[in-house]
Amino acid sequence: MPDPTQFWLAGRLTAGASTFTVRSPYDGKILATVAEPGADQVELAVAAAASVAPQLSALPAHVRASALAHVSKEIARRGDELARIITSESGKPLTWARAEVARASSTFRWGAEEARRFAGELTRLDTDPTGEGRLALTRRFPRGPVLGITPFNFPLNLVAHKVAPALAIGAPIIIKPAPRTPLSALFLGELLAGTDLPEGSWSVLTVPNDAVGALVADPRLPVVSFTGSGPVGWSIRDAVPRKHVVLELGGNGAVLVAPDFRAADDLARAAGRIALFANYQAGQSCIAVQRVYADRSVYDELLDQVVKAVGALRDGDPADPATDVGPLIDVAAAQRVEAWIGEAVAAGATLVCGGTRTGANLAPTVLTDVPADARVVQEEVFGPVIVLSPVDGLDDGFARINDSAFGLQAGVFTHDLATAFRAHRELAVGGVVVGDVPSYRADQMPYGGTKGSGIGREGVRSAMTDLSEERVLVLTGLDL
Repeated sequence: MPDPTQFWLAGRLTAGASTFTVRSPYDGKILATVAEPGADQVELAVAAAASVAPQLSALPAHVRASALAHVSKEIARRGDELARIITSESGKPLTWARAEVARASSTFRWGAEEARRFAGELTRLDTDPTGEGRLALTRRFPRGPVLGITPFNFPLNLVAHKVAPALAIGAPIIIKPAPRTPLSALFLGELLAGTDLPEGSWSVLTVPNDAVGALVADPRLPVVSFTGSGPVGWSIRDAVPRKHVVLELGGNGAVLVAPDFRAADDLARAAGRIALFANYQAGQSCIAVQRVYADRSVYDELLDQVVKAVGALRDGDPADPATDVGPLIDVAAAQRVEAWIGEAVAAGATLVCGGTRTGANLAPTVLTDVPADARVVQEEVFGPVIVLSPVDGLDDGFARINDSAFGLQAGVFTHDLATAFRAHRELAVGGVVVGDVPSYRADQMPYGGTKGSGIGREGVRSAMTDLSEERVLVLTGLDL
């Protein structure tokens, strides 16, 4: 891995103006001393991105595709090294860190493939007499350099979801990783440095969060792609209403177990998936399972099975491949979730299991009888907490899922095709996963939400469309 006391300025390793430390969420040990760019260095990165934009946009598709393919292969080749970096800086169990590495490699591979496919559309205009001899060619071109701001919970793959689509369409990108987890992004810089992309095509600026405002406001960065908390994301959009802003702001993922999903094997599978994906990153995923609504006819059995499945999860050192549940990102985050659990219990909820905290580690928690206005229901917990509630039929279940300020993804356990299509029609979310939890995401599919979950879509092809704009070329005097 490159020396973290240097950062990537326009594709070159550069010493920072100052430094900060990165600590392990698991035991608090110092992992690295990391460069912090100065204001003049940030200015150089932005100027380089603006300067190279025309050249990068005109770069042949095969050059951009080859660069992204190279990164994909290098991520896979150095996967174990990358996974251990992810685990050390984020506290993500090694098993899930390895899965993230595989996804990041796939994200860049999709970027390479889509860069070759991203063409245009021909429209005949002689459908009317005034259009005789005319043909329209519609192509998409970059809106301009991109500012990509990423969170701590997927320190590699969410960076990949900013970088790969931007470079695939020929847009320079400045990545601002989360200060708690900058090491994965710096490692990715080393892989990008091994490509033939022109200088200035990308930078990795390990600046503190309070330096983001100036970057967001800079007119030379007309696109801002942000993944993180709602208050920060909406404040960015409010600050630059004339920029193109993409926001992925999380949710409070809901599951409905329909009345037809009652066989013992069905309920055991649903319970296992619910337990695993409420806790697999200590709940720190925007599509982690949080709210579970089960038809009253299956509720008691499902609750028993979920508690059993949660009890089988192993917490501990995230570097141990046998660990299922690691720490939250820091002690403050664990204390917040612990407080929300306490609030719910004080309001009448039943603590079925978990709820205990040691440092940044919080035991996987199951709550029942939770008031509908409790924060563990209404807001994004971002911790290992499951709230189970009985519902009376599909109408009640769908209404409870929609009774939320968020709308990212939902899961519906059913065998009924009509229920699946009804869920797709009625649930106000960006994605419905039938037969599984909402935590499923394929990196090539459109991904994003409604309401407080943000605006715009990720997924490589969708993001390429979002980061570009249409331009029409009309050809005249043609013999069609």
